[in-house]
Amino acid sequence: MLKIENLRVEVNGKTLLHDVNLEVGKGYTNVLFGPNGAGKSALMRTIMGFSEYKVMEGRILFNGEDITHLPVDERARKGLGIMTQRPPNMSGIKLRDLVYTVAKGEKNPETLAENLDMQRFMDRDVNVGFSGGEIKRSELLQLAAQNPSLYLLDEPESGVDLVSIGHVGTKIRELLNQGIECPGERCKKGKSALIITHTGQILDYVQADRGYILCNGTIMCSGNPLEMLEEIKKKGYEECVKCKLMR
Repeated sequence: MLKIENLRVEVNGKTLLHDVNLEVGKGYTNVLFGPNGAGKSALMRTIMGFSEYKVMEGRILFNGEDITHLPVDERARKGLGIMTQRPPNMSGIKLRDLVYTVAKGEKNPETLAENLDMQRFMDRDVNVGFSGGEIKRSELLQLAAQNPSLYLLDEPESGVDLVSIGHVGTKIRELLNQGIECPGERCKKGKSALIITHTGQILDYVQADRGYILCNGTIMCSGNPLEMLEEIKKKGYEECVKCKLMR
């Protein structure tokens, strides 16, 4: 579904990403590990098409189509959806109005809000005065209304307490339609996702198929995400530069 080839990205003339190669198959969930400042959020925003992130080399393919230079709104219409780590407050915009606009009549916003325990927030300005967990649920509500085919989730555990992370993780698993039972190999009928995780907590709730480690602006290695997480916990990210998990 998503294929990134030899990507080099600049912001204000400074190279943030280089030689990035990454794939996410249809129905697969991949995770992206990396230290602070490695370029993980920059990669997500580049995939989504945020205008300040300039692709200087390489390309981004989505369902076989080159979307490297498409604007954000066109990528969203094609099925890309993003949860940013620190979404802005939107004073003067009610969450209800935003969700109804995004849903376009294809989903029932009231049912979606009930499923995420967000009914009491629907008539409040988006994210204004929300706690960390409430902001994450607000973002998930917007994504549920959009119903993208590929979810880009930037540190869904960030700023969420231990009680709320269970709720957020469970809802992400439901949005991805994980848990569909199929004979033989795990069913790939669900949504696709690329998830940035710093702590790995989200992996307690979401089944990941492949992990990538991004350091110094490039992908260092890939492999089994749970094995990679254990190595990171033991040795830190400095060892990732010499990672031997390359597949």
